[in-house]
Amino acid sequence: MILLAVDTSGRQGSIALARTSQSPAKGNNLLNAVEVIEVAPLAGGAFSAQLIPHVAALLTAHGFTKNDIDGFVVASGPGSFTGLRVGLAAVKALAEVLAKPIAAVSLLEALALATRLQGRVVAAIDAGRGEVYAGEYEVNGDAATLVKEQLLTKAEAFANARESVLVASDKTLSEAAMAAGISVSLVDVQDAGSISALGWKKINAGDIVSPGNLEANYIRRTDAEILLKFS
Repeated sequence: MILLAVDTSGRQGSIALARTSQSPAKGNNLLNAVEVIEVAPLAGGAFSAQLIPHVAALLTAHGFTKNDIDGFVVASGPGSFTGLRVGLAAVKALAEVLAKPIAAVSLLEALALATRLQGRVVAAIDAGRGEVYAGEYEVNGDAATLVKEQLLTKAEAFANARESVLVASDKTLSEAAMAAGISVSLVDVQDAGSISALGWKKINAGDIVSPGNLEANYIRRTDAEILLKFS
């Protein structure tokens, strides 16, 4: 099974091709479930111009066509409003044309699982403006159950993680949390290759979304919505 994974949630993005088996791998290491064939970076600020040409080039480089794609994995957020819209729109269009399943992956869930810890963890992504996207998860084996996710100040996020572990891929955020006395697990940045295993597991479990129902998980309101609220 060939998967195409797309992540356009941040300043830099990526796409990946992955090859999977037909049944989920045993144990906690989700990365053993897939062979990531290649991860190709996307430069920030030009996702709309780069994405489809880069997908075509990646497929060609490995002897595939779009018809060889068996499923799609896409980072649904949280992250950049514009970036997420571009990535999701491309996946929607391709999945609609090819009639293939889509797995939407939260980057917070991917972070929570990347630490390999069990129990309650708080996955955190720097949201800018002194705020943090925070997702509280209960991790059991290779599954992460969402407790709640919210946009918090850094101080609020650190307070939420005081009785658990804060998981992040941002070194600056991690250092700030440690300085506040929080137990921290620093993991690799989650890119398109990283989320492909989690997406594959979701597809196998039937946890898929149709193109028409695929939506971004922004968590934070857009500036336009904030202005409208107070107008």
